[in-house]
Amino acid sequence: MASKKGNRIVIKLKSTESGHQYTTEKNRRNDPNRIELRRYDPLVRRHVLYRETK
Repeated sequence: MASKKGNRIVIKLKSTESGHQYTTEKNRRNDPNRIELRRYDPLVRRHVLYRETK
């Protein structure tokens, strides 16, 4: 059974203040550009900006 290529891809979100990373999925059709989210960084122990990396 062949699988078709979907719109969801796995991405990495990297902290702007430390080396911590999250992995998540995004929809290519809804978010074609790189995304930025505010998430909790356990190394700095506060919410910081996370940017999508390759």
